[in-house]
Amino acid sequence: MTVSDYPAYHLMQHLERCFDDLMAALDVLATQYATQCPPTWMLSPMADSSPDGFRTALFDVWHQTGQDGRETRNYLGIVVANEALIDAARNVNAAKDAFHAGLQKIKSTTPKALSDTKAQLTTRHPDVNQVLRKEGLARLHLKQCWRQLPIADAEVAKVRFAWYQSGRSIKRITVRDAEQKLLRLDTDAPHIKIQLRRLAGLPSEEPLAQVQTQAPLMRANLFFSHPLADGHTRRALNVSMPLFVPNERLGMPDIKAPPTHPQPQRTRATRSDEKLESEVFLPSLRVYRYR
Repeated sequence: MTVSDYPAYHLMQHLERCFDDLMAALDVLATQYATQCPPTWMLSPMADSSPDGFRTALFDVWHQTGQDGRETRNYLGIVVANEALIDAARNVNAAKDAFHAGLQKIKSTTPKALSDTKAQLTTRHPDVNQVLRKEGLARLHLKQCWRQLPIADAEVAKVRFAWYQSGRSIKRITVRDAEQKLLRLDTDAPHIKIQLRRLAGLPSEEPLAQVQTQAPLMRANLFFSHPLADGHTRRALNVSMPLFVPNERLGMPDIKAPPTHPQPQRTRATRSDEKLESEVFLPSLRVYRYR
């Protein structure tokens, strides 16, 4: 074991403390929820508004067998929260931020240590050991660890949920970048040879776009009871966990619920100002040419 293989000991200790703090903050929030039993509305079929169901949602930080690491399990709903519950949720978010920052520090200094780091974290909380024994899970799902609990800024009169499923991540790359990526694949394969020849016909200075389709997101459009300090009366949030709204005085806001699952087909028309060609140029890399 060398210094280059593992992070400094104090970084590991710091990350373990951050994980312990996160588990403790989640436990406080789950306990307060169980004590108060606040008005709750849940959309997801897997979501349960009972105290046990709420705790399960909060502590769901594990990969399941066959789960794509880019996908996360959603627990969509609304919790009408008093000030104490809102504060507990904010403390959870602060602990999530600290844990995320600790992981990023290790990743930037000694990325080879990440897998060992995650393995060590799985034994640091009673709930963790119980889940491991019961479900046979062994890997943390980092996105589900640090994803934030959505909290409304003020009292909300209406919430309109809608699936957003047209999101894409577009990264501009050079012809040289694309060539290097193709050369790391099986260059004896006919389809790779075809793409290399296709790429060779482009000017070296032509920019290309590598496109990653993003998983469908749930967007909550919040309509506030009164304008915020900045004058806004509405706000949109991407949500994957229950939305906490400080509506103790008003009760549950008016809710427009979407389908429990996104539509299988794209429903939005292609934009007239689309900058990319409609046909993929290098299928193996999801690379497109600009119009």
